[in-house]
Order: sequence, then structure tokens, then C-alpha cells
Amino acid sequence: MATPDVPPKFASRDPSHPDFWSERFEQDFKPWDTGGVPLALQQYVNRSRPASTLIPGCGTGYEVAYLAEAGWDVTAIDFSGAAVSAARAVLGKWSGRVLQADFFTYEAQQPLGFIYERAFLCALPPARRADIVRRWAELLPAGATLAGFFFFDDSPKGPPFGISRAELERLLHVDFELADEQDVTDSIAVFAGKERWMEWRRRG
Repeated sequence: MATPDVPPKFASRDPSHPDFWSERFEQDFKPWDTGGVPLALQQYVNRSRPASTLIPGCGTGYEVAYLAEAGWDVTAIDFSGAAVSAARAVLGKWSGRVLQADFFTYEAQQPLGFIYERAFLCALPPARRADIVRRWAELLPAGATLAGFFFFDDSPKGPPFGISRAELERLLHVDFELADEQDVTDSIAVFAGKERWMEWRRRG
């Protein structure tokens, strides 16, 4: 387990490969882990009707239990076996909702109404952004929602890899329109002051 005094050492340096994330989960190095369910998601669930939901790159997946308990039909995926194991250990009776799968080839078993974005877009290198947005659009039918937390930063280093507002809008406006956005009041340190909750509706 990583400790504050002994920085962990990793063999994998490519965040587009599952080994990168598995190493970090295996050494309990998870600076992106919120340890719970963010307030903005709770508020969204409280004002929305349950929908068939996908959480790509779910990590520890605390939101899976929250959504399932609220009546949402939720599936979470991660391409890292260690991340899937960590999520299943946390989720108890909802552990079966977590699958090891690659987002870019995953096929939903039923039409989706909601994709939850939580540190997935910023986890992969910028070169994959267009592919991520294209897959969001393929998975969501007209009228469905992509919502979650978007990390804005101009540092070239990552993960997390920040994006500019202009770049995000350029990528998304082809297939999505912005329905709502809010400040985030409970960010963890790595995202503090640089993320917004945004709700994007899939165009018809």
C-alpha cells in the first residue's frame, strides 16, 4: 500500500492501457477517488426519473450502489481487472452491476437513458477524446442524457488531463446540446476549482 512518505513506483506509464490503472489500484494509489457519492449527482438523481445507466471507467464505483438503491438500472464498466475487483469489494449486493469491459467495444444490453461521466474523459490521453465523444453519441439515443463532472485545466500533464471549455464544446456540440450546468462545491483536491457539473442532451 502506498504511504505519504514513500511514493509508489509504477511500471506502466500509459493510461490508455488497463495495466496503468491496475497497478495503481493494487498499490492503493487513488488520488482521484472521492470516497463517496458527489453532491451534484445526488441532486440530479433527486430531480430526475430513473433511467438505464452506464458508468464508464467506474473505478471504485460508489455511485453504483447509490443509483441502484434509488431504482436506477445501472451498469458500471472498467477495463482494469483490479478496479473491477475494488468496486465489487465495496458494493456488496450490487457488485454484479460492475463488469470488466472496454468502453470502446462495450454494447449495452438495452437502450441507455443516461451515461454518467466521472473522471473518465480526463483519465485517458487527449488523443482519445474524439473517440470517447463518438462512443457516447453511439450509445445514447436521441433525448438521452450525458451528465457528470468535466475537468477544465490547461496543464499538458496527466492524468487527469484537463480540457478547455472551447474544446469540450467543439467536440460535444455535434451530437449534444448543453441542458444545464452547475458549480461543484465538494471537489476533492485534484479537481478543486477546475470542474463543473454539466448535463448534455443527445440531439435527435
